[in-house]
Amino acid sequence: MTLIAPTLQAFFADRLARERQASPRTIAAYRDTLRLLLGFAAERTGKPPSELGFDDLDAELVADFLTHLERQRHNSIRTRNARLAAIRSLFRFAALRHPDHAGQIQRVLAIPAKRHQRGIVSYLASEEIDALLDAPDRSSWHGRRDHALLVLAVQTGLRVSELTALTLADVELGRGAHVRVHGKGRKERVTPLTRQTVAVLRVWLRQHHGDPGTALFPSRRGNRLGIDAIEWLVAKHAATATQHCKSSRNKNITPHTLRHTAVICTGKERMSHVSSAA
Repeated sequence: MTLIAPTLQAFFADRLARERQASPRTIAAYRDTLRLLLGFAAERTGKPPSELGFDDLDAELVADFLTHLERQRHNSIRTRNARLAAIRSLFRFAALRHPDHAGQIQRVLAIPAKRHQRGIVSYLASEEIDALLDAPDRSSWHGRRDHALLVLAVQTGLRVSELTALTLADVELGRGAHVRVHGKGRKERVTPLTRQTVAVLRVWLRQHHGDPGTALFPSRRGNRLGIDAIEWLVAKHAATATQHCKSSRNKNITPHTLRHTAVICTGKERMSHVSSAA
């Protein structure tokens, strides 16, 4: 067994769960980041993840991994920096337990976060919402999933992390339809659903079955979608939408754009398309 495996186990069990009492969402975000890093390292070195050591996870490899996130996985700079923060947390933990790797660990910790401009977050007009919600190909499983996810995001303004965490148990489509959201700081809130959104979700749930803990919007393999996966699918459908709505071409449409849209627009403007989509 290399140093990576026991260090990872102690990091999640001791540092995150016991010392920091991190929320399940934080633990899941760190897990996803380190899973991606180990997969990248395994492909780069030709070693299975169980055989990786700290010598394999040097600063050059971590830097290349961050570049991979931006160029191949199309992660935003904000997501790239969040992934780096998770990696730094692991390496700071490792530095106390493996001083013989202090030099290498310090070089990883020295990798800087990327600067990014905090521009004004735009929101979508009614015709731009229509084009975005029309973009997924609803003749396919992925298209129907993405359509339901986009409709829910535009109507409720949920954070992307909240969308990834939703399960079947969090959705109530009967009287007083709502979605139960597990937000920041372990706070829970109930967000009402419009009649049109309920209709779209019912169409989706007719073909998506599972136990109450199953992700509301899973991958084809049944895994929970990660934040970067939702960012990617929003970007994908936004690119399709620009072919039919010229004004969309001047906007950087992200999950946060949808959140801002829900806050700014009135319910009538926001959901003009959904009744016909149902």
